[in-house]
Amino acid sequence: MLLYLAEWLSQFQTGFNVFRYLTVRAIMGVLTALAIALLVGRPMITRLRAYKVGQMVRDDGPQSHLSKAGTPTMGGALILVAVAISTLLWADLDNRYVWIVLLTTLAFGLVGLVDDYKKLVLRNPRGLAARWKYLWQTVAGFSAAIALYVTAGSPAETALLIPYLKDVSIQLGPWFILLTYFVIVGASNAVNLTDGLDGLAVMPTVLVAGALAVFVYAASHGPISGYLLIPHIPEVGELVVFCGALVGAGLGFLWFNAYPAQVFMGDVGALALGAALGVVAVAARQELVLFVMGGVFVVETISVMMQVMSFKLTGKRIFRMAPIHHHFELKGWPEPRVIVRFWIVTVVLVLVGLASLKIR
Repeated sequence: MLLYLAEWLSQFQTGFNVFRYLTVRAIMGVLTALAIALLVGRPMITRLRAYKVGQMVRDDGPQSHLSKAGTPTMGGALILVAVAISTLLWADLDNRYVWIVLLTTLAFGLVGLVDDYKKLVLRNPRGLAARWKYLWQTVAGFSAAIALYVTAGSPAETALLIPYLKDVSIQLGPWFILLTYFVIVGASNAVNLTDGLDGLAVMPTVLVAGALAVFVYAASHGPISGYLLIPHIPEVGELVVFCGALVGAGLGFLWFNAYPAQVFMGDVGALALGAALGVVAVAARQELVLFVMGGVFVVETISVMMQVMSFKLTGKRIFRMAPIHHHFELKGWPEPRVIVRFWIVTVVLVLVGLASLKIR
């Protein structure tokens, strides 16, 4: 939106041409989303507390979590508001990727909002029934996948890029839709499972989003993509602004969500953030790299699957509690130690993912 204003003003003052640059608008996206989150955060927490929209805590989990009962939840709506406003202000709204990514993120956020509303406001411990939850996730995931497939302008936009290998990719054809669906829905639920400790999910999301900004920028730049041997997708560069907004909003939310948390993001935030990472990774053709950089999310998800499978088959649990961050808590690790160590692991994995740009 502001890009159009800057283009109009540039005919009177050439200095406004600076806003044509992706890097400038990405920085402004970070700062705008951060400012919105910081300004809106406190009033939102106060309002959520007044409405008694508080977290329900399981009594079979770590005892240290019992004191968190009643902490305002659904704070993820703050992230979505900041991301949406910042993206609409600074991104090129004629770009198809911007709308696909933004609408997908908001759609998954809406599913999470309904789930949170049923749990926290209507006091239904089941929330949105699982079959309906996954049905609407499926609708949103397939919608995004189909939109990306039918609007693809070149074969490179639907090929599976194999990282760390030179010039190795697999043409997927219509199978691209199925892969994209699994990436988006899988990432969404993986982040949701990780969101169990103060700041545990949001900081890895910020780190991965920042790294994805590097990938989409490189893919959109002809000489850079050619040098790095990655698919050249000119339009995808606008997602740098979206990723910047995600980083800024996430950091703003972390201001209030850092241990001890004043607010939790809830499903409205976790489902949306995971979907956002998934769809951006697909747009940049870096699904497998997302699997690496989001390794913490992957391990959290696998720990739940292993726990459920083991209990059903043998009647025994592999972990003291799943997801795995609760296992470490029950082993005696203080919550801040679990959080920071998972952050450190994410930093390392993000660097490994970024290394795929050169290791080919």
